[in-house]
Amino acid sequence: MYKSTAAELLAKALNKSAEETIKQIERPKQLQHGDYAFPCFALAKEKRQSPQSIAAELAAELSHEEFSAITAVGGYVNFTLDKKLAGSSVLKDILQQRAAYGNTAIGQGQTVTIDLSSPNIAKPFSMGHLRSTVIGNSISLLLEKQGYDVVRINHVGDWGTQFGKLICAYEKWGEEEKVRANTIPELLKLYVRFHEEAAQDEQLEQEGRDWFRKLEQGDAYANKLWRWFRDVSMEEFGRVYELMGVHFDSDAGEAFYNDKMERVVKELEQKNLLSLSEGAQVVRLDEFDLPPSLIKKKDGATLYATRDLTAAIYRKETYKFSKSLYVVGHEQSLHFQQLKLVLEKMGYAWSDGITHIPFGMVLQDGKKMSTRKGKLVLLDKVLEQAIQLAAANIAEKNPNLADKEEVARQVGVGAVLFHDLKHERIHDFEFSLEDMLRVEGETGPYVQYTHARASTLLSKGGKNQGGPEVDGETAAAAWPMLSLLLQFPDAVNNAAINYDPSRIAKYVIDLAQAFNSYYGKVRILEEDEKIGARLTVVAAVASVLEEGLRLLGIRAPRQM
Repeated sequence: MYKSTAAELLAKALNKSAEETIKQIERPKQLQHGDYAFPCFALAKEKRQSPQSIAAELAAELSHEEFSAITAVGGYVNFTLDKKLAGSSVLKDILQQRAAYGNTAIGQGQTVTIDLSSPNIAKPFSMGHLRSTVIGNSISLLLEKQGYDVVRINHVGDWGTQFGKLICAYEKWGEEEKVRANTIPELLKLYVRFHEEAAQDEQLEQEGRDWFRKLEQGDAYANKLWRWFRDVSMEEFGRVYELMGVHFDSDAGEAFYNDKMERVVKELEQKNLLSLSEGAQVVRLDEFDLPPSLIKKKDGATLYATRDLTAAIYRKETYKFSKSLYVVGHEQSLHFQQLKLVLEKMGYAWSDGITHIPFGMVLQDGKKMSTRKGKLVLLDKVLEQAIQLAAANIAEKNPNLADKEEVARQVGVGAVLFHDLKHERIHDFEFSLEDMLRVEGETGPYVQYTHARASTLLSKGGKNQGGPEVDGETAAAAWPMLSLLLQFPDAVNNAAINYDPSRIAKYVIDLAQAFNSYYGKVRILEEDEKIGARLTVVAAVASVLEEGLRLLGIRAPRQM
């Protein structure tokens, strides 16, 4: 709102469009330089004046009731908001809208499908799968806040050659009683052993492929084992998802498309898009300087690309999406380039709506975690440890806290989720249980504790809370918080546009730090004529912290 006012004032003075001007307006790094800044350097050549003189002329010419000062500093025009006016306005918005503050109708009810999490069955849910799950969940929440109808799809890896290998390993070394008693860990041991043995015996790889061919051809015994592996895995995954508060609208995995792929292969044939390459069927992408997309192997087995083509077409027909998002690691970037281009060659203009949202890896000792080598950190174990640590902390510092177990769960899980989401999506980061569970610094528990502190203040002084109007003195003292509260809708929009939840994580850290600084300097509950205004500010901060955490998939306890 205020940025638009500044843009309109500048546009009128410069005889330019407000749309063009608003893109150039920045936020100063330091609050003492104002709330908005317009750089004049690009105008110097056009006006044949120094940026400093242009800024000085503009500052002298411009004025508006929303700004207490418009000044020239170096080559910038700085706009300082009227703190009482702007502070009262944002507090009114937050207190009226509560969790809806920052909502928009940008999506206009359009459907977005989002492919997230997608772990492989018969393997433990490792820390390596955390990123797609929590990034995808947060993006879903951000898009819903923008007015999109989001369909969350867990495209589980329940088909492929690896299941032939696993069945082969089970047949050779598996013991039914041991596997039934401890299914996922025992299956992981078999999978790791298969790759260790295959390194010494090349024939094993062929035996694994043979078992997968049997599975594809409907062999009753192979299918019975596969269904057992899948059912147990989904039950195990369900426990982890419930702990993290993540839900899905569909768990149609790769196997769901088994009876739907032939139609797509025939369509590719009819459109003369298939070529033979060393016996395999491919779609050539030479004109895009990309390798061909493999549709069928020489032995007739389908591939990952075949399934994703089929899934994309099915989702468009079923959900009528305007956007289809895939939250998948950056190592799959080529695959998604090929997917879009094959769909484009098939004549599907809607392929423009497909977006791959890549992310960096969780590293262990600087290397990617590997299921094949058994180098895994299991997510459920990390969550359990985090919850236990949170419970121990509560027992030490607040033993009489109500709902201790639930609060420990919210804090422990929140610590793990926040540690992931605070990193920029595209960056790799090193797994560190110690850093993840730290309750001070830029962590989830720090933000949760700040929300609990604000909630406690409101509980103690709630009867004194005033309306949204704040006096100039209170607004000035609280301005670092009020300024950030004004920025929340932009933070939500920027995080959604860039599919990057780390922007919300950074935002709630900044707001929590601003609040704790205010808490350390101001006697918030002092019973004077301004207590109502101070508590109104506290209520607004608590509301926005809670909503910010919710957008990250994290709960905000009222007591800790």
